Amino acid sequence: MQRSLVDRIYSAVVGTITGFGMLLLLGPTLVVLIISFTGGITLKFPPPSWSLRWYVELLQSQEIVEPALTSLKVAAAATILSAVLGGAAALGLARSKLKMARFLDALFMSPMVLPAMAFGLSLLLVFNLLGIRLSAATLVLGHTIICVPFVIRMVGASVQQLNPVLITCSLSLGASRWYTFRRVTLPLIRRGIVASCFVAFLTSFDNVPVSLFLADARTEVLPIKLWAILEGSLDVRVAAVSGVIVLLTLAGLVCAEIFGGVSRQIGSR
Repeated sequence: MQRSLVDRIYSAVVGTITGFGMLLLLGPTLVVLIISFTGGITLKFPPPSWSLRWYVELLQSQEIVEPALTSLKVAAAATILSAVLGGAAALGLARSKLKMARFLDALFMSPMVLPAMAFGLSLLLVFNLLGIRLSAATLVLGHTIICVPFVIRMVGASVQQLNPVLITCSLSLGASRWYTFRRVTLPLIRRGIVASCFVAFLTSFDNVPVSLFLADARTEVLPIKLWAILEGSLDVRVAAVSGVIVLLTLAGLVCAEIFGGVSRQIGSR
């Protein structure tokens, strides 16, 4: 059946808006990725020549490698803690009908609502009032707080899709609650857990506001280091770092999709 003129105009308008949106979202990432392969000595687009020079120099630059390793350790620790705490909270809140559960859910989601800079400053003030000195531990704690809401939302969605009859059947057949959790509940919400951990890790790894307030002089993380480098010069190594992060993120998404269907979990939120 031939489409009418109105349908064609509608499809053209929607397609144009969609294309513009994709260009707006993906354009900066593609530009940085292209610049990272430049053979020049400054951030210039398009590159005057092509080279892997800056990736080689990146591997030899301890002032960037060490903060990157610190960021990886902090993000890994924050992801593990947020997965445990957020997962437990999601299991308790997902199907609860109590009014207190709604209040707690809103409370746990507050780090996502508050401005990032204000939240980082508030955490710094709290630590000062409690007499806690800034360290890697306070940084991990701050990152855990901002990652927990993502875990609660994504794991909670998986828990809500879980058929409660399966748990009832397991318990009625004599299985303990711990055995039922390990062999029934956990495997069925596994994709939500993996997806939430992936998002939590990325959220922690590239966080600037909380890291800016809670990192001490001995704990230098990658985002703050890159910020400091860009303040002094247009160092191409920053683009190379961004290129590595983009490529590793894409590789992680592909692996997660193959082994866990993470993109479907993220897309369903």
